[in-house]
Amino acid sequence: MVKVRQDAWSHEDDLLLAETVLRHIREGSTQLNAFEEVGDALNRTAAACGFRWNAEVRQNYEKAVDLAKRQRKERKRAKNQTQTHSEKLPEQGESSKLPVTVESPSVQTTSETVNDSMLDGIIQQLETLKTQMRDQSDIDIIKTDNQQLREENDLLKEELQSLKAQYNSLQEDYQTFITIMDRARKMMILEEGQESPAFQMEKNGNLQQIAK
Repeated sequence: MVKVRQDAWSHEDDLLLAETVLRHIREGSTQLNAFEEVGDALNRTAAACGFRWNAEVRQNYEKAVDLAKRQRKERKRAKNQTQTHSEKLPEQGESSKLPVTVESPSVQTTSETVNDSMLDGIIQQLETLKTQMRDQSDIDIIKTDNQQLREENDLLKEELQSLKAQYNSLQEDYQTFITIMDRARKMMILEEGQESPAFQMEKNGNLQQIAK
């Protein structure tokens, strides 16, 4: 019978992790917030959730991550456009303050020409503002992605330190085992015709020959 680790990740756990991370990306949040939310739900640490996401789950959701980032970008762009359109435009009464007709022997400017020129200027200003807001939105997205990468890097560093500590502990246990086996081998070398001795293990891990 195959034994399953108590801390093993199930398919449902991975699915919850993926759905939560993708939702946070779409909403403009950070992946660290997603790891903390999943950690609370599964009684795991945020570092463990981050390591699971980067090591196992993310590779199965690359297209979904790209789509979530595009959706986040579109949400920000739509929000910025709404704010732009809600800005105060020149009141209609202001156009009445402009000269209605200017006559000269060679040039004649009507109120219609003035209004068209003013509208063209307003449209041009709005287009310029729209471009600036779009560029700012792209910069914000880049900053958010950069912040997420830094957070993921910090999580990976924590996992690396933990793995190093475990490795060092295993190395020490292995060296202790080798030392004990070497002592046992040397004590088993007997002179010709000598009866094989008996040994017992002390609490500190050393082997001691039992006196007969």
